[in-house]
Amino acid sequence: MSDNGTPQNLPLKDVLRYGAEALPFYLFMGVFKLLGIDAASTFGGFIGRHIFYRVKPVADRARENLKAAYPEMPRAEMEAIIREMFDNLGRTVAEYPHLDKLKVTGPNPRLELAGKEHAEAAIAAGKGLMFISGHFANWEAMPVTATELGYEGALVYRPPNNPYVDRYISRMRASAGPKIHISKGAQGTRKIFTTLRRGQAILMLVDQKTDQGVAAPFFGRDAMTTPAPAALALKLGAALLPTSNERLGGARFRMNIRPPIEFTPSGDHDADVVALTAKINAAIEECVRARPSQWLWIHRRWTTPRDAIKNLPKTKAQALAGAGTAVESDGSSLT
Repeated sequence: MSDNGTPQNLPLKDVLRYGAEALPFYLFMGVFKLLGIDAASTFGGFIGRHIFYRVKPVADRARENLKAAYPEMPRAEMEAIIREMFDNLGRTVAEYPHLDKLKVTGPNPRLELAGKEHAEAAIAAGKGLMFISGHFANWEAMPVTATELGYEGALVYRPPNNPYVDRYISRMRASAGPKIHISKGAQGTRKIFTTLRRGQAILMLVDQKTDQGVAAPFFGRDAMTTPAPAALALKLGAALLPTSNERLGGARFRMNIRPPIEFTPSGDHDADVVALTAKINAAIEECVRARPSQWLWIHRRWTTPRDAIKNLPKTKAQALAGAGTAVESDGSSLT
């Protein structure tokens, strides 16, 4: 991919394969665009409740995750949460062509904001801040809100496998959110480091499994989690602001910015990174528990016995060292 998201130097067979995969996606995006945001969101919700919900392998994964997180939850309540989760997922997909309409201000605001004072205080400190969140409601609302409020910075994301889909989604994000998109990985972490050193904002989803991460509790089970936010916060003094989004109905949302995570370093850097990562997971878990149906339960989030065997050679020290060397800049390192 080039810097602007354009596929480059793809073999013909990949161009044809990715093009065939992307065609239905573009057709649906065209339909959703023509419908307008409210009708598109309603249609997407219908698809989520009646089609996504019936994709058995994915729905069963959500059931397994919910059962492990809430072992006493009645089956009927669990199914209601899963159905609402898929309704939300369908709506989120359908809202991609309309991200520029998710506004906090203006004649028809679709975003409410709570906790703005926490972000303002972090910005005033001048040490940079990381909005850390997960796949809540329409998770694209967080960078849109930050951009509208004037928080200069960058969005960190994991590119879709299909470069044509990636190009479309990146274009929609840039239409309303940060113009700078940083893909996850060692090179991306260096860019995050530079952005934070400038006192700017980083927007990052931290609720997905990372094989190269560290094990930190999440709903009482170890989950492989990126140590980069904790390592960067310890190195630069950047604020960590847990942020969640909830759907109020249709294509209307409330963004909740919580107080920054408080942490006092012990002087043992590696242990501090692990401990702070655990606090980050605890903050995300608190957001999930506030309204479980708004989180995407279909991720393979938790460590399995197979993962434990696969990652045996990767010690905690190696994972932390990887996080540190990835952000070396101007002779500085996190380790």
